[in-house]
Amino acid sequence: MTTPVALALAVGGLIVGVVLGFLIARGRARREERRPTGPTVAELLERLVRSSNNGVVVLNKFGDMVLHNPRAFELGLVKVNQADPRARKAAEQVVETEEPVEIDLSPLEARGRQPEAVLGEVRPLGDGFTVVEAVDHSEAARLEAVRRDFVANVSHELKTPVGAIALLTEAVLDAADDEAEVRRFGGKILRESTRLGQLVTELIALSRLQGAERLPDLNVVEVDAVVREALGRTTLSAESAQITITTDAASGLLIEGDRTLMVTALSNLLENAVAYSQPGSPVSISRRLVDGKVEIAVTDRGIGIAEDEQQRVFERFYRADKARSRATGGTGLGLAIVKHVAANHGGSVGLWSRPGTGSTFTLRIPAHIGAEPPAAAKQTPPASRPEKTPERTPRLVATGQESPDHGGNL
Repeated sequence: MTTPVALALAVGGLIVGVVLGFLIARGRARREERRPTGPTVAELLERLVRSSNNGVVVLNKFGDMVLHNPRAFELGLVKVNQADPRARKAAEQVVETEEPVEIDLSPLEARGRQPEAVLGEVRPLGDGFTVVEAVDHSEAARLEAVRRDFVANVSHELKTPVGAIALLTEAVLDAADDEAEVRRFGGKILRESTRLGQLVTELIALSRLQGAERLPDLNVVEVDAVVREALGRTTLSAESAQITITTDAASGLLIEGDRTLMVTALSNLLENAVAYSQPGSPVSISRRLVDGKVEIAVTDRGIGIAEDEQQRVFERFYRADKARSRATGGTGLGLAIVKHVAANHGGSVGLWSRPGTGSTFTLRIPAHIGAEPPAAAKQTPPASRPEKTPERTPRLVATGQESPDHGGNL
């Protein structure tokens, strides 16, 4: 039989166990409450490494990878689950000297759109571990190449008229007694000096548009007024080429921009259309409102532009037809200016072209907010402009987000 004393001891033990269990559970609950919610520091560090825009690889003393992020694959720092041999060799040196080392990790063979200039730094982490951090400098290298090309092109373009003026001046001096020869050489000097002045003016304009100088404040501009003024500037060259420029009806459309810059851009498109069209062929202008943007299109029936050249016509000094450009005296900066005018207005310029058929350049500029355009402005352009088939839909080749690279075709 169970004695009263034993029963009391059993009950007491049970009570003590329950109390102890309660206290332990309560302590655990309090510790859980005090523990901060969210990821740990180690987890955050891992996320930081994986989301870094730089390629990161951690190597042990044997050159084996311990940790790496996805960007390391994109930059070519990791291939076939191994670090680049150049990085491993540099890591060996860093383990011995415990001094950081900078290395060139650029791809040995350029293929497709992979990074072209990758620079890395190898740093010691202690205990034989090293970290390799690679940075993509392709954009800086590309801009530097563009700058060198631009300087070389400017030097060449300026040297041509300056050299011609010097030679023609010598010819004038040698023929000082021959009035007819003096007039003939004098006329050539005037043409070359005019070309030189135009080149300098357009270089200054392009420099302003690319950020070297603050742009004017944007105002409400009438599209019809821009078209009229651009037509006035182009009348003489169009008449000389026996080309008639037609327009659609007045639209009443408004944009927010700088009138002078818009007139310059449209004039450049018209001059381009005239210069690359056969005598007697038509050139037309149309305006309409599409999805909150005013589209001003210039269409010609000229020589057209091959598809592989359509991206390049907006590069500075690039000419689709060099012989024709020399004959018309173009500077090669006209379409560069158009592209940057559109970008600085928050718009873009589109191009459709086919060799032997012609081209359509379309300026797309955000419409002025708060003014309801006439109903006619929302309609399809009139018949004076060649009707577009689905294949003639302008293909966007330059936008406002584009880095300021080259441009030009005039």
